[in-house]
Amino acid sequence: MEPEKQYTDKQSWLPANVKRKRDFPGFFLKSFFQGLMIIGPFGLTVFVIWYIISSIDNLFPSVSHQYPGLVFISVITLTAILGFLGNKFILGRLLLDRIDFLLEKTPGIKHIYTPTKDVMSSFVGDKKKFNHPVWVKTNEHPEIWRIGFLTQQNMLEVNKNEHVAVYLPHSYAISGWVIVTKKDNIEPIIGMSAATAMKFAVSGGVAGFHLEKNISKTAE
Repeated sequence: MEPEKQYTDKQSWLPANVKRKRDFPGFFLKSFFQGLMIIGPFGLTVFVIWYIISSIDNLFPSVSHQYPGLVFISVITLTAILGFLGNKFILGRLLLDRIDFLLEKTPGIKHIYTPTKDVMSSFVGDKKKFNHPVWVKTNEHPEIWRIGFLTQQNMLEVNKNEHVAVYLPHSYAISGWVIVTKKDNIEPIIGMSAATAMKFAVSGGVAGFHLEKNISKTAE
């Protein structure tokens, strides 16, 4: 008589319907997390947009109660009109410059207005600073490089003739830190836009590289 067959797979002898029942919890969890990956970014985006709209509408609750979204649309439209007038018309530019000068010279208010203006102008507008992504050598042995943004191309005002200022963003945060290093320790990033570099840095490198062929090579 042949020896009894040994089963290495403990589930191989189970009927198909029993195996499906045992696999269902794992299959359900896998499908749930896959669905969460799909709906998570979309849901968070909708929540942030709705939170911003609701917060602006709550500035005038009596109006927003009768006409939801009207305050938000009005604020957005007014902001766009001010931007258009400030850029296209000399009179509007002069008026905004006078208001800007007054706020920057007013004691107390200038400590709030000026830093806020500098930070916002660093991200948007003609004077934005975070548009020069670079590699920064932060350690020699072992050799370590970090991704950052060149914010000051010289530090002559503080007697650092051979140095530059570089902003290093933190991953998964809206913070970062500024370092002053020698020019030899930085290299321009060829073929990567500022937006892609920021996404790469903030995501901890998970976003990967999306090189863009149409960006001019600054190192040539």
